Amino acid sequence: MNTPLYELHDLGKKFAAPGEDLVIFNKINLTIGAGEAIAIVGASGSGKSTLLHLLGALDVPTQGRVVLAGQDLGAMTPEEKAALRNRALGFVFQFHHLLPEFSALENVAMQALIGGMPRAGAARLAERALENVGLADKAGQQVTTLSGGERQRVAIARAILLEPKILLADEPTGNLDERTGRMIGELMLRLRREFAMTLVVVTHNRDLAACMDRCIELRSGALYEKTCS
Repeated sequence: MNTPLYELHDLGKKFAAPGEDLVIFNKINLTIGAGEAIAIVGASGSGKSTLLHLLGALDVPTQGRVVLAGQDLGAMTPEEKAALRNRALGFVFQFHHLLPEFSALENVAMQALIGGMPRAGAARLAERALENVGLADKAGQQVTTLSGGERQRVAIARAILLEPKILLADEPTGNLDERTGRMIGELMLRLRREFAMTLVVVTHNRDLAACMDRCIELRSGALYEKTCS
C-alpha cells in the first residue's frame, strides 16, 4: 500500500431512534493509501454513504477518529473543515446538485468562486475542467439542456476544478443507463490517474467496482475486504 492517506480508528456511527439508537457501524478500522482507488459496496442502508460523508468531513462520528494525512478531522474547526472540502476534496453525488439557472461553466466555476478566486480566474479553470471531461463545447449551455450523462460530467468537472487530492463519489452511475454509467466510471478512473488522486466510490455497479484497486464491503456494521468483481 502507498503512504497512508486515510486512517480510520475504531470508527462508530449511530443515530438516535425511538426505543434504542440505530447503530450504523461500530469500531471499524481502515487504512486507505494515497493514490488508491477504493470501492465501498454493500446492501442499501448498510452505511456506505454515511462512511463517505465521514471521509469527506460532512459528518462527525459517534466514536473513534478519521485521520486524513495525519490530521484528526474531529479536531478541526468548522471553518477548517470547509476549507478542506473546498481545496482538497472533490465530491460527486448520484444527484448532480447543479444549479439549473446557470450554465455549465458557471456551475463548474462556483467551486473556485466560493473559495474567493476572482471571476476571470475561476472561469479559466472551469473551461479547462470542462475540456478535461469532454464538454468544452457545452460551456455556455444551461445545464437543464444537457443529458443526464452530460450533467454528471459537469458535476465531475466541478469536483476536479481545483485539482483535489481526493475524489469522493456516492453512486455516481446510479441514475444512468449502462452505457453512460460505464463512460462515467472510465472518466473518473482516467482523471484519477491524470491528477494522481485518491478515489473512493460508493457503488452498486459491479463493473465499476471491478475496476478499483480494492473493494470494501459494509455488512452488519462491520467492514470486510472482498474481491472486486
